[in-house]
Amino acid sequence: MKLATWQTRPTAHSGPAAQSDIAQPQEGVQSGVVSDAGLHPLPAGTTILGLVRAGLPAALAAGAEALRRPAVPLDRVRLLPPLNPPTVRDFVAFEEHVEGVVRSVSGSTGVAAEWYEAPTFYFTNPYALVGAHDAVAVPPGSQLFDFELEVAAVVGRDGASLSPEQARDHIFGYTILNDWSARDLQRREMRVNLGPAKGKDSATTLGPWLVTADELEPYRDPDGFLALDMRVAVNGVEVGQDLLSNMGWPFEDLIAYASRGTMVRAGDVLGSGTCGNGGCLAELWGRRGEMSPPPLTPGDVVEMTVEGIGTIRNRVVAGLDLPTVRPARPRPRTRKRPS
Repeated sequence: MKLATWQTRPTAHSGPAAQSDIAQPQEGVQSGVVSDAGLHPLPAGTTILGLVRAGLPAALAAGAEALRRPAVPLDRVRLLPPLNPPTVRDFVAFEEHVEGVVRSVSGSTGVAAEWYEAPTFYFTNPYALVGAHDAVAVPPGSQLFDFELEVAAVVGRDGASLSPEQARDHIFGYTILNDWSARDLQRREMRVNLGPAKGKDSATTLGPWLVTADELEPYRDPDGFLALDMRVAVNGVEVGQDLLSNMGWPFEDLIAYASRGTMVRAGDVLGSGTCGNGGCLAELWGRRGEMSPPPLTPGDVVEMTVEGIGTIRNRVVAGLDLPTVRPARPRPRTRKRPS
C-alpha cells in the first residue's frame, strides 16, 4: 500500500508546473491511499502518522476503506511529505559514497576504520521537510549546492535497545529521501569536528509517498538487503545509479543501533545515507578531482527514482540573500568583572 499526504489545488492552478513552488502553509491537508486512479482520501482528521502509530494491520484496513472513496487526480494536488516525523536520523551506510565524499570534503583518501565498526548517523531538521515536487532554495551563502539520493525507513512501533531481528518487525514502510547539502558550509563545519549542521538543514525531500514494508519484501536478497534500483538525473541527464542492497548494513541494523540504550518511536525516519556511483555530486568531485558535474544552480531540476517506491522531482531556485555571518570576536578571557 502506498500512502500520501497532499493539498488539493484549484483547477485553474493544477498540473506539474503548479507543484514547483516553495512550500506554502499547509491548509486543506489530506492524507490517503495511492491507486492508478489517483489519491483516495482517508476519513477527515486521519493522518499517516496516526496510521503508523496504529500499526500495519490497522493501516491496511483503513487503506482498504479509503480505496472505496472517489479518487483525486494527481494533477490536482501538491504532494507534501507523507508524514511529519518526530525525528529524522540520517546514516552514512554506503562505503562507496564515503570514499568519494571524504576526498571532496576533507581532501583525505580512504574510509576511516571506525566507519566499519558501527553505523554512524546525525540528526537532521524535521522542520525543513519538503514535498516531492516542491522548489528547493539554495541555502544562504552557499555556492556548492548538492543533492543526495537515499531511501528512508519509517519506524512503525516504539522500541528500545532492539535487536536487528526485532527491529525488522518495527519497520512500517519506506520512502525516498533527498538530503540536500551545502558542501561549502559543511566543509567549514566539519573542520571544527562538529556537524554537519547548517550545511544540511535547509531542505530534505521526502516522498512521493510512503510504501508499506510488505510491498517491498519481494526485492529482499538472500543477505537480507532490499535490492532496489536507485537513479538520479539532473536536467534529464542521469548522474548516478546504484542498488540499495550496497548498504553496509540493512535497515534493521540501523534501527537497532539507533535504539541502542535509548528509544525509537513510531514515525521516526531513518535515512540510508547516500548511495554510491553518483548518488551525489560531491562523491563524483572527489573521484574526478574536479567539479564535474558542476554544483546545482537555480533552474536545475533534480529527479530521483527508486524502484518500487516512485519518483521525486525538485527544481532548485534562488535562496535568500542574507548578510554574511559575523566572525567570532576575540575576547580577553578575564575572569572577574571590572570593579
